[in-house]
Amino acid sequence: MRIAGISNELADQAGCLYVWFVKLDEIEREALALPDCDRASLAASLLGTLPPPGTDISDEEIEQREREMDLGQVPAISHQEFVRRVEQQRDQ
Repeated sequence: MRIAGISNELADQAGCLYVWFVKLDEIEREALALPDCDRASLAASLLGTLPPPGTDISDEEIEQREREMDLGQVPAISHQEFVRRVEQQRDQ
């Protein structure tokens, strides 16, 4: 079936996306049907393939933040205050 005004390339891309979402949905459904122990093992395995939190911050951003602190443009906070704010954001 072809939709008027949609190029073949766009239709192919949409078809690939549909197949990907269907596969993802099927994988999720099968994973949720696993026993708790197997789901936990799968989750741990998948999490182990992700980069550690915070590694998505570029060196440039870190340098910019350090400059802002050195220039007094942003106030320094204690480690305890940092942890409190992170926990507060997680609760939202």
